[in-house]
Amino acid sequence: MSAGNLARLPGKAGGATAWLVAALLWGGACAPARQTTPSDGGSFAGLIEQLSEPGGFFDTDNLISNESSYLHALGPLRRHGVRGGGYIGVGPDQNFSYIAEIRPEIAYLLDLRRDNLLLHLLFKAIMEEASNRTEYLALLFGRSLPTDLLSRGDQTADQLVAAVDSLARTEASASRARARVDTRMAGFGVRLSKEDLATIERFHREFMAAGLDLRFTSFGRGPRPLYPTYRELVQARDLAGEQSSFLASEARYLVVRDLQLRDRIIPVVGDLAGPHALAAIGRDLAGRGLTVSALYVSNVEFYLWGDGSFDRFAETTLGLPSDGHGVIIRSWFGRTRLHPDAVPGHLSTALVQTFDAFRSGVQAGFPSYWDLATRNHLPPRK
Repeated sequence: MSAGNLARLPGKAGGATAWLVAALLWGGACAPARQTTPSDGGSFAGLIEQLSEPGGFFDTDNLISNESSYLHALGPLRRHGVRGGGYIGVGPDQNFSYIAEIRPEIAYLLDLRRDNLLLHLLFKAIMEEASNRTEYLALLFGRSLPTDLLSRGDQTADQLVAAVDSLARTEASASRARARVDTRMAGFGVRLSKEDLATIERFHREFMAAGLDLRFTSFGRGPRPLYPTYRELVQARDLAGEQSSFLASEARYLVVRDLQLRDRIIPVVGDLAGPHALAAIGRDLAGRGLTVSALYVSNVEFYLWGDGSFDRFAETTLGLPSDGHGVIIRSWFGRTRLHPDAVPGHLSTALVQTFDAFRSGVQAGFPSYWDLATRNHLPPRK
């Protein structure tokens, strides 16, 4: 689940020597210098401002996904040959697993809430600091640095999780993590208010406090039984039985990290049915000579359908640069009606639809959200 359109409200905007030793050990001191985003010569921060529109409200911090089935989309993506181009997605770091699979040239992470942009700045800072997966999770959760860090590149997802579970978290390790993230983030050039910085710290502290047991929650409501923990998202498997999250292998992690280091993962504030952001992303892609490989919308269309803005979203989506091979990745939540492709044990169902099938459906008219979610999707299995 990702920030939908429930309401369109204005968005809110140890010692030095020890720190240096830690930075050298973690590999952050060797990270490449910041690059500007190519094509128009604009900076990472400038592109965020250029593409974004005023933010809105949703009733969750959405720190992690609640879609346990999110990797079930990978089979259809592979069989359809979805690769390269430009990726657009909503929500937190489940996007990284799609990015690791698709390997786009650039990715835009669009969400209604400004807080999602702040969360992705946190992820970006940590990933730029962390040369491998163990570093990444240790820094995300404020854990002490493992002494055999560089020997863990061939770990499975299960071994990675077990290793991170074994790392101690202390006030000193948490403070070091916070200092390193803030230092790295200061180089991004993004204008952040005191409130923004406080929000980023709060998010980081929540990851540190919950660790791998962190789970999606909504304001005023507890987590549902089938909402996955961060641990379960890392260990999740696709429908071929393979662990395929962006943290399942060093190779997958490094695909995402390379894009972060080159400022090619751009967080954008905007409504999928809004007046500017999605269309502006389309123009930016066209200016780079790229087409959309995948648009991940989670279940945002549910809210667009409910507030009458789905047609605006559809019109903008069909205006995005496309070569006929792009797809839409969506998620159905079976609260009242089980999807035909539902997998037992999962509250959500991952769906993949080609842009051409979506265009045909829009032209014919979708009579209901159920029809949208069940008509002409790529089969989840062979």
